[in-house]
Amino acid sequence: MPIARAAKRATVRLGAVVLAGALLAACGGSSDDASDSAGGKVTLTVDLFGSFGYKEAGLYAEYQKLHPEITIKQTDTQDEADYWKSLQTRLAGGGGLADVQGIEVGRIASVTQQQADKFEDLNKYGAEKLKGQFADAKWAAATGRNGEVLGLGTDVGPEAMCYRTDLFEQAGLPTDREELAQKWSTWDGYLELGKQYKAKAPAKSTWLDSVGSLYSIMIGQEKERYYDASGELIWETNPALKTAWDTSVEAAESDLSAKLDQWSPQWNQAFSAGSFATIPCPAWMLGYIKGQAGDAGKGKWDIAKLPGGAGNWGGSYLSVPKAAKHKKEAYELIAWLTAPEQQAKLFQKVGNFPSATGAIDKVAGATDEYFSGAPIGKIFGDAAKAAPVQVLGVHDQNVAQQITNALSEVERKGLASDKAWENAKKGVANTIG
Repeated sequence: MPIARAAKRATVRLGAVVLAGALLAACGGSSDDASDSAGGKVTLTVDLFGSFGYKEAGLYAEYQKLHPEITIKQTDTQDEADYWKSLQTRLAGGGGLADVQGIEVGRIASVTQQQADKFEDLNKYGAEKLKGQFADAKWAAATGRNGEVLGLGTDVGPEAMCYRTDLFEQAGLPTDREELAQKWSTWDGYLELGKQYKAKAPAKSTWLDSVGSLYSIMIGQEKERYYDASGELIWETNPALKTAWDTSVEAAESDLSAKLDQWSPQWNQAFSAGSFATIPCPAWMLGYIKGQAGDAGKGKWDIAKLPGGAGNWGGSYLSVPKAAKHKKEAYELIAWLTAPEQQAKLFQKVGNFPSATGAIDKVAGATDEYFSGAPIGKIFGDAAKAAPVQVLGVHDQNVAQQITNALSEVERKGLASDKAWENAKKGVANTIG
């Protein structure tokens, strides 16, 4: 995802399209695939979270040129948690839904296991013919119990480490991506470099943005995180999760983070201010870094292999609600947006790594001058191939949010780790019962 993709806390930007859709629904809705006006013109509404990059990459404009009868109007909510809450309200009421709704990978199990009756089975429109375009795991995750295809995969989130070469130089650290990959081949090595950075860091600069991002990237390296393959909730006893927790706590207690809430205005401003030297970055975050750091950041950033091995953080799907006004046209749009050709364009322009297998080879040689010419096709391609196929559970996002909330208490308030852990347990119990 896009951005996406962990619980995001930022100002919600809900556009007039959603409001208009709600008003239409309140007035009784419309018949399926109806035209918006005489002459067969159709306005497709797309409601997303974070930054999927379609507008920025020019894909909507390209599609509208190919289909002059179609107008695409997108609304988005920066905070995925707020987006999901709003989507649940609208699904329950049946009104205010867009023709296309984005679904974060951490929510897709909820859709397939609990809400299949709320979304179109895309097989009705020919989706079964597309199965060979996607990685098996990506396709299977959006498949319901009865074989329904409830979403088409957009991207995946292979992980790396983004870092500021100028800040490293000022602190006397090496800047070569291969040398750094060796020095921080483990998370212990990463923290040790962080302590070296802290000793000579430029004023008002820390090692990483937040321990929440450190936790999220580490748990993304695991096959089983919150649930096991049988569907049992295991997060409290999962040793890999406890390792990610303990490492994040150590970073907080060593004062290595800027204590920023990811996706907050302060976090956004920190990219250009040089408030942190490293940030664990799934592929979809590259476009976000560029947008926040601006032209002044070009050539100051680089990307290296992630400590501790390959992992995945995020990725999304595009789905069509049963209450959508233009189901057929919506399916045709998402089939085009998720095709290998468009996924390759999206990666090259904004960094969202393809989930379509045919697109991965197309981007293998891609580099990014903004990130000092980093071979992003190889770095993220190797990570995508090596990342574990993660077990997805119904409440993955809910559990993850409570854990990162608790880590924030350690980071910002100095709360003892054991007390924060108890708060996480209470938060999960209150959230999912």
